[in-house]
Amino acid sequence: MNSPKVPVDSYTFDGAMRYHHDGDAAVYAPNSRGRAFSDGDAAAEEGWQFDGEVVRAAYELHAEDDDFSQPGTLVHEVMDDAQRERLVSNISGHLSGGVSAPVLARAVDYWRSVDKRVGDAVASKVGV
Repeated sequence: MNSPKVPVDSYTFDGAMRYHHDGDAAVYAPNSRGRAFSDGDAAAEEGWQFDGEVVRAAYELHAEDDDFSQPGTLVHEVMDDAQRERLVSNISGHLSGGVSAPVLARAVDYWRSVDKRVGDAVASKVGV
């Protein structure tokens, strides 16, 4: 009986569930099947293009860095009322499946930080 091929450091191209590969092409590295990305020299030839100095440094936070502005803009300016209602329904539906009270409270606080109306609507649907 043949043992299954177990990939190492799998390349997840074409989505996580792809299982039909091009012929006998290896989907892992290092490999000996001739895939271009397994060859260090071939990969080095392509190289990266950049302008300026490349440094390794910690990210510096900016005043506009937060977790709520971008999703808040999505809820306020992109979604219409029907989409917001579906959002509330989806969130509250997932939270109604046996989530503990402390987690419910944190989730409601999170959504109130994104949009107070959405957070309040979720709170009323999940009973917080």
